[in-house]
Amino acid sequence: MPQYQVVKGARDIFPDEMVQWTYVEDVVSRLAAIYGYSEIRTPVFEYTELFQRSIGSSTDIVGKEMFSFQPDPGCRSITLRPEMTAGVMRAALQKNLLGSSPVQKLYYISELFRKERPQAGRQRQFSQFGAELLGAASPAAVAEVITFMMHVFERLGLKGLRLRINTLGNIDDRQRYREALRTYLFPYFQRLDEASKERFEKNPLRILDSKNPDIQEIVAGAPKLYDYLGEEALDDFERVLGYLSDRGIDFHIDHRLVRGLDYYSYTAFEVTSSELGAQDALGGGGRYDSLALELGSPTEIPAAGFAVGMERLLIAMQRQGLFPEDAVSGPSVCVVVPQEAYFDRAFEIVSMLRRAGISTVIDLAGRSMKAQLREANRMRASWALFVGGDELASGQYPLKNLASSIQDVHSLDGVIAAVRQSGQKNRLLP
Repeated sequence: MPQYQVVKGARDIFPDEMVQWTYVEDVVSRLAAIYGYSEIRTPVFEYTELFQRSIGSSTDIVGKEMFSFQPDPGCRSITLRPEMTAGVMRAALQKNLLGSSPVQKLYYISELFRKERPQAGRQRQFSQFGAELLGAASPAAVAEVITFMMHVFERLGLKGLRLRINTLGNIDDRQRYREALRTYLFPYFQRLDEASKERFEKNPLRILDSKNPDIQEIVAGAPKLYDYLGEEALDDFERVLGYLSDRGIDFHIDHRLVRGLDYYSYTAFEVTSSELGAQDALGGGGRYDSLALELGSPTEIPAAGFAVGMERLLIAMQRQGLFPEDAVSGPSVCVVVPQEAYFDRAFEIVSMLRRAGISTVIDLAGRSMKAQLREANRMRASWALFVGGDELASGQYPLKNLASSIQDVHSLDGVIAAVRQSGQKNRLLP
C-alpha cells in the first residue's frame, strides 16, 4: 500500500478511461460548433459572495456543500466553484460581452467541487459540460438549449432517458404560490424533516424537490404551481413545449420539478436515466433572467442554459455499451526494431510518420522483438512496422495488420498511404 492515497471524494482518471472522456468531449465540442456555441473557461475559484447571491442562501449548495477559504488573513473569502452558470455570467458582465453582440452562446467542459457524500457518479471533484445562452430567453431560445442537450444524448446513443419539464412562472407567480404552499404545509410542519423545516421559511418550493419518501407523501396533495401562473407564463411554456414537439423531442410535464438553484424562472427541466438507480439525474437546466441583476447588472439579461454531469453520463454509457471500438483503441502504428543497432534509424522513421499525422509508438526500453509485438497487441495498435537492416537497405518495409495478421511490403510513402486508406481516421491528425 503506497504512503499516499487519492483524497476522498476525488478520483484518478487513467489513460484507458480517458479515451472515453475525450470521445464524449469531442462529441460535445462538435455539436457546440454546429449550434453556434463558443467555448469559455473561467477560474476554478471565485469570490464566495458570487455564489451566495446567485445560487441562493437557502440552497444546500451554499448552506452545506461549498469549499470556501481565505487565501490570506483579512482577504475576502474564495470558493471553489460548485456550478458554472454564475461564473459564466460574471465573466460576461465583466467583459461586457453583450456590448459587442446582443446574444452570446457559450459552452464549457469544466471541473467543479462540492462537499457531497461520495458515491457512484457523485464525487466532491466532478466534471460537467453545459451551455449558456445569454441575451435571449424567448421560447425558441429555451427550446434550442434543450434541443442542443438532447442532441448530445442522441449522438452518444443513450436510451432510456426521460426529459422532465416544468414552468416556475415569474417572480409574482412564485410569490403567490409560496404563500399557498406554506399555508398547505403548515399543519404538517412537525412532520417535516430538518431540511424541509429550514426551507419552509427560506424557500418552500425546495420542499417539493425532497427525495425523502415521507416528505414526498406530504407534498403529494400540495397545490400545483401551475395553477398560480399568469397568462404570460402559461403562454411562454406552451410555446416552449410546441417547439420541442415540432423537433420530435419527447417530454414529461412534472409540476413538482423546481431544480436546486434559486435563480431559475419560467422553464426548468431535468433529464434522468434508467441506468442510474435512485440518483438518476443526468443533467438539467432552465431559464434565469434575474441572475444578472443579482450580480450587479443594471438590467435583467434574459438567459437559459443546461449542465450535464460527465461521471453519471459515462456510467450510463458504459452500462449500455455505447463506446465504439475506436474509442478504446491504441496507436495506429507500432514500429518494431529487431536489433538495437537499427534503433536510431527507426526512430527517425517514427518522427516522419508522426509528422504525417499518424499515431506512432516505438519501444524505448530495448526489449526483444517478441516483447515489442506483445506490447503492440496490449496497446491495441492497428499495425506493426518492421525496421531492420534489410528493410533500411532496400527501402521496403513489412507492414502487418495486427487484427487480420495480413502483411504487405511498402515504401515509407506506401506505409503512410496504406495506413490512411485503412480508415484509422480517429488516430490521424487533420
